[in-house]
Amino acid sequence: MRPEGEAVPQMADGQLRRTFKSLRVRNFRLFIGGQLLSTGGTWMQSVAQPFLVLQLTHSGVALGFDTALTFLPILLVGAWGGLVADRFDNRRVQILTQAAYGSLAVALWLLVLTGVVHVWMVYALSFLTGCVTAVDMPTRQSFYLEMVGPEDLTNAMSLNTATFTGSRILGAAVGGLLIGAFGVGPVFLINGITYGAVIVALLMIRPNELRARRRAERKPGQVREGIRYAWRTERLRLPLLIMAVVFLFTYNFSVLLPLLAVRTFHGNAGTYGRLLSLFGVGSLFGALFMASRSARANVRNLALLAVGVGAVTTAVALVRSLALEWPLMALLGAAGISFAITANSTLQLNSSDEMRGRVMALYSVVFLGSTPIGGTLSGWVGQHLNARVGLAGGGVIAVLAGLAGLAALSMRVIRDDGPGEQGELVEAGVAEGGPE
Repeated sequence: MRPEGEAVPQMADGQLRRTFKSLRVRNFRLFIGGQLLSTGGTWMQSVAQPFLVLQLTHSGVALGFDTALTFLPILLVGAWGGLVADRFDNRRVQILTQAAYGSLAVALWLLVLTGVVHVWMVYALSFLTGCVTAVDMPTRQSFYLEMVGPEDLTNAMSLNTATFTGSRILGAAVGGLLIGAFGVGPVFLINGITYGAVIVALLMIRPNELRARRRAERKPGQVREGIRYAWRTERLRLPLLIMAVVFLFTYNFSVLLPLLAVRTFHGNAGTYGRLLSLFGVGSLFGALFMASRSARANVRNLALLAVGVGAVTTAVALVRSLALEWPLMALLGAAGISFAITANSTLQLNSSDEMRGRVMALYSVVFLGSTPIGGTLSGWVGQHLNARVGLAGGGVIAVLAGLAGLAALSMRVIRDDGPGEQGELVEAGVAEGGPE
């Protein structure tokens, strides 16, 4: 008989293997290693670029405009970026996008180094970066499934998100130290160089070990076809609607949390920094928790997480003590990242191969493309009413969106526990509305 004391280590070992199971795939290990270095540089630049804009303009409005320009191309041309992902080799497309990212970062470094930088140049580079993101994001999101397959997709997405979140903690701190010691210029150069790590990883990936996929053939009206496909397919339409509402009205933390820290709690930059750090720590643990789960992403879990995100956001808005706000921020980070991972995985698993890039482009549009609209709206509410009102309003809307999704599922039973090509939509016992 096995001693009882051995059960706990075996359970812990099994949990650890489940959490990191997608790392057994060589191609994914290479990819996430490159991402680890690159995202560190990205977070460093996320500290340096706003600082540069403020140095040049001394204007918060200019800072908001720069942020909006970064995400505007995703809203305008994101659907065409998805078409690129569906038509072409995703690995080769990413090599080009990483090279473009690196070139733009080095260009900003050269402008600062030579002393000729003006704010309009920063705006132009931000807009061009957004254009690259419009192609890179759906391509990169679709590539995960090629590397690890449907069974490990949620795990791989979660580990990549954990990498991205963890690098924020270190990258932002290092970026701040470099700016204090050497100015903003070297940060842009370092960020440009780090994109080389992703390019090397992509070149080392073995194409013959990737999961084969059907590519879309060239024909007229393919962007409209992708939008129609997502709208006709219940397993895609319902989660996209939930995401659109939650991302637009609730995920405006970068605008409302500074106002909450400074104006509501009468704190300073340090107060906001602690709130943001706890949010990041919660996001990291939330991503690792999602990686450890064996359950597949589906619409029901997405709706439940929308309710959870809304409830925690509302609690953040209502508490009157910073001592209570600290743990709630970590919980909000965990809930928020879990919702985003589930949203991404649900769409990928319910999309056909030749449509996946365009569906993930729609994800990019509702996730990042909504920022210029949602950020502006929440900023107005936070400025003229109160940060609490903005957070509570977004929280209530998220709860209602989740409950509406659950109500829709109770009327239409969606079997979404498998890839979209295999799932079924059943209403009154008759299958209908699956992916075409």
